[in-house]
Amino acid sequence: MENYLEINKNSWNAKVEPHLKSDFYFVDEFLKGRTSLNSIELELLGDIKDKTILHLQCHFGQDSISLSRMGAKVTGIDLSDKAIETAKDLAQKNGTDTEFICTDLYNLPNVLDQKFDIVFTSYGTIGWLPDLNKWAKIINHFLKPNGKFIMAEFHPVVWMFDDDFEGVKYNYFNEKPIVETYEGTYADQSADIVQDYVMWNHSLADVLQNLIENHIEIEKFKEFDWSPYPCFRHVEEFEKGKWRIPQFGNKIPLVFAIEAQKKSS
Repeated sequence: MENYLEINKNSWNAKVEPHLKSDFYFVDEFLKGRTSLNSIELELLGDIKDKTILHLQCHFGQDSISLSRMGAKVTGIDLSDKAIETAKDLAQKNGTDTEFICTDLYNLPNVLDQKFDIVFTSYGTIGWLPDLNKWAKIINHFLKPNGKFIMAEFHPVVWMFDDDFEGVKYNYFNEKPIVETYEGTYADQSADIVQDYVMWNHSLADVLQNLIENHIEIEKFKEFDWSPYPCFRHVEEFEKGKWRIPQFGNKIPLVFAIEAQKKSS
């Protein structure tokens, strides 16, 4: 899919306006100080005061700005120019010094010359990338020796099912690009937008092995039977801020998280 970047950039540009208006992103509360980060990633991040953080695929920057509010020096990157414009506006309104760069992730070494204490990525990111070996090389490239990689992401088991979770529709493994058209958006199913997109499913082995082969040493790996976001159809909130797919209950993983370290040698 040579033109996947253009297709997906258009898709994410179309999402920005409805996402800003959605309850999902609670922008008004966010501007008043509510964090967009969840307990899963906060536990792995720990004290980040004065740390430099590179946030990959940041959308319009809420998590990047939330990290800045915790005392970190943060750079967020994203493919969508409209998202980055919005991120810069939100940072200004928040009074944070968060920096934002509009670029394709794979092109990042050509536009950013810096090393970071932490590289961070979260929720719905790697599915937009065809090649996780190149992704892991980028992470290695931008980490300082002994720097940390922190990741929270939806579990690949989730992406096997159709949108209504009635049956297995997709391959667990990265067999080929998934090219589809979607009405609405995960943040607002009724949004009046129709988007084409290109995605790839990545197994846990694809994630972990590519990190390992690029000298990123896994220190913690966790799986969760709940999602911090109501971004799937028909989910139910069983505890405040925790959602599950009713027919599966706690039987399948919805999220995984990684804490890893770049080997110094």
